[in-house]
Amino acid sequence: MYAAIMDGRDLSAGAVAAVENIANPISLARRVMTDSEHVMLISSGAMRFADHCGIERATEDYFYTPDRIEQLHTARQLHKVMLDHDDSEEDSDDQKYGTIGAIARDQAGNLAAAMSTGGIVNKRLGRVGDSPIIGAGVYADNETCAVSVTGFGEDFMRTVIAKTIADYIDMQGMNAAQATSAGIEYLTRKVSGRGGVIVIDHAGRCFSGFTTRKMIHGWIEKGGEAICRV
Repeated sequence: MYAAIMDGRDLSAGAVAAVENIANPISLARRVMTDSEHVMLISSGAMRFADHCGIERATEDYFYTPDRIEQLHTARQLHKVMLDHDDSEEDSDDQKYGTIGAIARDQAGNLAAAMSTGGIVNKRLGRVGDSPIIGAGVYADNETCAVSVTGFGEDFMRTVIAKTIADYIDMQGMNAAQATSAGIEYLTRKVSGRGGVIVIDHAGRCFSGFTTRKMIHGWIEKGGEAICRV
């Protein structure tokens, strides 16, 4: 599993990759951010750090569900990797797994972004996606925006899409909607990327964009209605 978290106040961040038996990997990523000198820890080193921090392990059966196992079998039969929000007709609308991302802005204007995932289904051994990569899967800077990304991570790493969206705000004065649209256009034009983003800018304006058939997402702005979409 993989997870990352970033604090927009000072660009502090923490991430973990290739960890197992951790019920909430984002908690471990936060401890990397607050209790270590590093941004990312992986594999056995991350697990030793989890033990050092007293993070409780979960048993293997905690992570297994019949639907998730069936999705893996299907992916292997098709000899492909699969996204939970892909545009493939094999994916029915009741299949909703995978990445959990969150972004927030508090009343003081501080931004934060977080991400936790098990990765794409049927990935190769040793593969690391965008989720723990700062600037690709997550990004937060009080001066621009907070971004959380989900989809085919290789596309997001090659375009550094979370930081690219932040740069549109920083360098071209865009708002969340404009920067998100520009980022999705760039993702599509450069690598035909699959997935999507949620964004909240420094003024608290929210927006989303995606290239897949569906992406479960939502937000609420202060004083506004709650938005929830598939």
